[in-house]
Amino acid sequence: MVRAQKNIFIDEKLVFSGMLSQEVVQGMRVRYPRTGTTGTILRIEHVRGDVFAELDSTHLLYRIDQLIPASGSDKTTSTISEDAKKVIERERAFAAGNDMTEALKNIDQSCEGGG
Repeated sequence: MVRAQKNIFIDEKLVFSGMLSQEVVQGMRVRYPRTGTTGTILRIEHVRGDVFAELDSTHLLYRIDQLIPASGSDKTTSTISEDAKKVIERERAFAAGNDMTEALKNIDQSCEGGG
């Protein structure tokens, strides 16, 4: 007699402890860890026995037990600003230098697509 073996799979996903519906209030900052979506709760709604919260960032409903309290800012952005005059000067210096003239000497003025 051959016995069938059960396949046992171990879920290796990161587990987050979700919030309880008693902990959630309108205006609270939360994060949905699966996608990293962060926002402020606009409204709380009960649908088929589950509690959902609408976030201001996406206007989508998220299950309360899948949300965690947000900490810090919701986006970190860094921008590099450089004066336009400095960029133009650097480009002119490159065009006037030996590197550009050497590059122009090595082309045959053909316009091939290469394909």
